[in-house]
Amino acid sequence: MRRPVDGIFLLDKPSGISSNAALQRVKRHFSAMKAGHGGTLDPLASGLLPIVFGEATKFAGQFLESDKAYETRLMLGAATATGDAEGAVVARAEVATNESTVKTTLQSFRGEYMQTPPMYSALKVQGTPLYKLARGGQHIDRQPRQVMIRRLELREFTPNSLVLYIECSKGTYIRTLGEDIAVALGTVGHLNSLRRVRTGTYSVVDAMTLDAVESTDSGDLMMRMLSLEAMFEDFPRVVLTPIDSARFRNGMSVECAAPLGNCGVFDSNGVLIGVGLADAAGSIRPQRLRATGSHANS
Repeated sequence: MRRPVDGIFLLDKPSGISSNAALQRVKRHFSAMKAGHGGTLDPLASGLLPIVFGEATKFAGQFLESDKAYETRLMLGAATATGDAEGAVVARAEVATNESTVKTTLQSFRGEYMQTPPMYSALKVQGTPLYKLARGGQHIDRQPRQVMIRRLELREFTPNSLVLYIECSKGTYIRTLGEDIAVALGTVGHLNSLRRVRTGTYSVVDAMTLDAVESTDSGDLMMRMLSLEAMFEDFPRVVLTPIDSARFRNGMSVECAAPLGNCGVFDSNGVLIGVGLADAAGSIRPQRLRATGSHANS
């Protein structure tokens, strides 16, 4: 029997299955009524996949907006249709580089970087994901968009592969970054492995593997559930008086000094009320509200 569950659970997704398949298995184990995840990982990829339950699904966008960190192995000399090891090889090229050249090349990718999304991605064109069009043999022109590479480090060098650590902004495709680095090195390449190690303030070291989840009683797992309040630890925080809390919960703007933009809005007991948008006039307008009485799991 399904039950209401609210909160965030940190899953270490294994490679070889989709994010949705991993989500459904965790949701089923918790017997939860409603669940989603905070940012898709490709089937090839492993690592941190935040699972959001119940009211937390309203605020999953916080994860999508957060910076991410990855570890990946880039294979040089062969390009694939998908940019990773799951695709068929479509091109080969000689590899002639050294560790010093690689480090110099990586410097050029740090900072702002114009990236063209890959065809094998979930971006939609007229409602259809690009990967479905790609599987049907179609090619669609995509507009480059700006992303931010905050850290890009070489962790291991061999003549035919690079192990990289990457910290980047939302919307960065690591497969495309790997392909672009290979081209800058005068060859072609694809990802052999990809692991997400951080999303916002959350680390994969605090996550549980899917096998561990499914071998643990769901009641015991509830001890690992994070509260909705934890989703806003690195967000601007506003605490309202009881009167303003009631107004805000009823969808009304309140006057309160806060940094411009989105902020987490809390009552005087530290319970999350919702997300508000602070404007230059000194008021905060509700954007998303938590259902009344949802701060306790049942």
